[in-house]
Amino acid sequence: MGARVAILGAGAWGTAVAKAIAEKGTEVVLWAHEPAVARDINENHINSRYLAGAPLPGTLSAVSDVVEAATDRDFIFLATPSLFILKTVKDIVGIPSIQEGKPLIGVLTKGFLPGAERPIPIVESIENFLPGFYKGNVVYISGPSHAEEVAMNKITGLVSACANPRNSIKFRDLLTGRTLRVFASMDIVGVQVCAALKNVVAIAFGMMDALKEKANLFGDNTESLLLAAGLNEIQILGRAMGATHPETFTSIAGVGDLDVTCRSQFGRNRRFGREIILKNALEPFVDLEDMIANIGKIGYLPEGIVAAQHAWLLCQKHGLKLSIIPIVYKILNREINPVMALQHLLDDDVGDFTDELVGPVA
Repeated sequence: MGARVAILGAGAWGTAVAKAIAEKGTEVVLWAHEPAVARDINENHINSRYLAGAPLPGTLSAVSDVVEAATDRDFIFLATPSLFILKTVKDIVGIPSIQEGKPLIGVLTKGFLPGAERPIPIVESIENFLPGFYKGNVVYISGPSHAEEVAMNKITGLVSACANPRNSIKFRDLLTGRTLRVFASMDIVGVQVCAALKNVVAIAFGMMDALKEKANLFGDNTESLLLAAGLNEIQILGRAMGATHPETFTSIAGVGDLDVTCRSQFGRNRRFGREIILKNALEPFVDLEDMIANIGKIGYLPEGIVAAQHAWLLCQKHGLKLSIIPIVYKILNREINPVMALQHLLDDDVGDFTDELVGPVA
């Protein structure tokens, strides 16, 4: 009998991972919050709302009851957006098999979650809600992996990270296939920081990419400068939070994921950054809190919006004097003008210079 796998969250990424595992012949159950999405998957073998154009194998089925999906599984993947992931955990924590610690649990969601004193990595937060024996045993999966390309069977690399190396290897073996290459890691903090912060940098990258079309000041060289500086800030914050392996940041979890998120046509955070410049995407919102509370108005989910708020708080908590993260936070909070901020960002070498940028917000 093969592994019994559930993926909780039928967005693009959850569906793509479910498809990749199911195509190996493994039976996979996908939980969709919207019953219409579950029906579409079961009746038409496609998720036309979140991953249109990707036919799904018959070994993949869907349900709209999260408890049904998660009951008596060997592997459970959490793939709901960061804003809703703790609710999903609370909904399934009472399942007897989870109370007994039987399923291995992996996380596909990127970002931080609020903590009592500081934002905390998503796995740490989830482990706090699960039975105690899951502490140090939840696996985090990340890497340069746009769902659209995974669904098209483009060769893709992932990292399976866990404090318990045996669990990371089990998820590695489950995921590895003809076009998925998966590498085990024990640096679960570093991999999570890379996954969350690359979305913040990608918003800045998208704004700059749009400005290339409007001003001669920015070009490909400038974007590479921003990407390198962004990676440096990710590494600084990662070390402050307890990342254990410097090579995490120069691996596919770090520079690889940052590069594809910033440059790919599929990047939602890059898209949002472009729309800040080209479509005045911040105009409907009073500030960042208002944006997060009404994030559905955007029409898609740029996780970097939430991550920017958490990253800014973490910079304050650790006393870090960074540049890109504060700039993105204050742009999203409508404190500073995006064009002025980006120009000033690249004029300054180091330091917190954002106080000089208060002015009309585009």
